Amino acid sequence: MKVLIVGSGAREHAIARSLHLDPAVTEVHAVPGNPGIGQIAQLHTADQNDGASVAALATNLRADLVVVGPEAPLVAGVADAVREVGIPCFGPTAAAAMLEGSKAFAKDVMAAAKVPTAEPRVCANRGDLDAALAEFGAPYVVKDDGLAAGKGVVVTDDLAEATAHGQAILDAGGAIVIEEYLDGPEVSLFCICDGATVVPLQPAQDFKRAYDGDEGLNTGGMGAYTPLPWAPIDLVDQVVAHVAQPTLDEMARRGTPFQGVLYCGLALTSKGMRVVEFNARFGDPETQSVLARLETPLGGVLLAAAEGRLHELDPLEWSEDAFVTVVLASHGYPESARKGDPITGADDADAVDGAHVLHAGTAMDDGQLVSAGGRVLSVVGRGSTLAHARDVAYRALGTIDLPGSHHRSDIALKAAEGEANAREALA
Repeated sequence: MKVLIVGSGAREHAIARSLHLDPAVTEVHAVPGNPGIGQIAQLHTADQNDGASVAALATNLRADLVVVGPEAPLVAGVADAVREVGIPCFGPTAAAAMLEGSKAFAKDVMAAAKVPTAEPRVCANRGDLDAALAEFGAPYVVKDDGLAAGKGVVVTDDLAEATAHGQAILDAGGAIVIEEYLDGPEVSLFCICDGATVVPLQPAQDFKRAYDGDEGLNTGGMGAYTPLPWAPIDLVDQVVAHVAQPTLDEMARRGTPFQGVLYCGLALTSKGMRVVEFNARFGDPETQSVLARLETPLGGVLLAAAEGRLHELDPLEWSEDAFVTVVLASHGYPESARKGDPITGADDADAVDGAHVLHAGTAMDDGQLVSAGGRVLSVVGRGSTLAHARDVAYRALGTIDLPGSHHRSDIALKAAEGEANAREALA
């Protein structure tokens, strides 16, 4: 099986790695990819957001499957274009990807499907914004209705900060979604969907703030881990029954069946499970940990989803080990991202027993690996326990040098120390 992956981040590197390890996959291609992906796949040059270009490349390669990683190509209709040339594609249509492309649309679908979520108010002007903030009160949750690469959300007790963020969205021509604040820990669960059937993966937790102790600005994610020893035993079953399957059924009823990954961002609140947001693709950095834990070959799962055959699959098999991902970010991230700094030691990190390195914001400059984005590398550690996996990840990270870089030192720390448990979290 020949597979073409669309995207260039650590998420796509994780997908490429899993496909590379799949005995049924004979060739892995990527557009545009990155230097790390280029070590295990053939890279191609094309506009990843242009459906015609991606479809033409897939046709020329005689690809058996196209996997679209990022949200922007999905919302732009790349999956539609690939399907139109007769090639199976893992990723929702542009219409179905609006579950991520518009938070207001997602809320409407959840309401129709009776999916538990935070109460929303959609604001199109300053008057709506002020009224919604006054109605819900602090902590204020202010979201950009459209795509914002994981950084369009502000949660704050400061009314002035909340108002300023909302006004900035309005000034940019966008709409705002104000929500009630959800207490409790957040969980990410990816559900593989084929339009009718849901196959859940294992849950993970990510760390969105830039610095230790959840300080600093929101980022695309600074680390993640799985499994979650503190989560309710029936969490996955509850999400499928009350969130994923009802959403899939509602999308099918609307004539926009969802095929791909339904990323369920959840809060385990004092009032029960609530959906924080939907995404229409694998999440980064959770994917780096979750796919490393998956023992079932990935290629067959993604192809079955693309062809509407998930009901034929045997139950997925999972490692009992723990996986911890730590993100190495460039100087200035997330406010800015300094590019062009040399990266050394990545190969040494890969050589640490139980660790592997996934590239995101990297490039080659005259034979030297350099930074080329905000989140530069993901280092994944595997261990028999979360504490062991943390030790592996941080030992490997310690071999890498990137001037001015930073990372969080507390990824999975509370869970590893046994400080987090479901009873305490839901108290």
